Amino acid sequence: MKYESKVIGTGAAASAFLEEDFFITFGEEAPAELKDYCYIIEKNRVSEEITVGDKLSIDGTSYEITAVGDIVSKNLENLGHITVRFDGKDTAEQSGTLHVEVADSIELDSGSTLSIG
Repeated sequence: MKYESKVIGTGAAASAFLEEDFFITFGEEAPAELKDYCYIIEKNRVSEEITVGDKLSIDGTSYEITAVGDIVSKNLENLGHITVRFDGKDTAEQSGTLHVEVADSIELDSGSTLSIG
């Protein structure tokens, strides 16, 4: 396991992004102007660099990682902040974005577990 965390809070507008096939995470110290749009997660150590071919697991449902922005691992460890896009792209749009395979539906809420390995 390269990374594991738990969702400890949900911003008022965070789930609306799931309909657009993405979500945003941030640690507890998320700026006030962003908190409403994020899933707040526990900040934890990233044991090794996250790479294409790894799996993102949400409550036991796995999605293959297809592209990794340059600062995903660093941002997860230091800020708990990344964007996860379920679009299957093979090139990261932004340095803090993790792209995974397309999903039919995405379930995520307070108490959900996230892991990458």
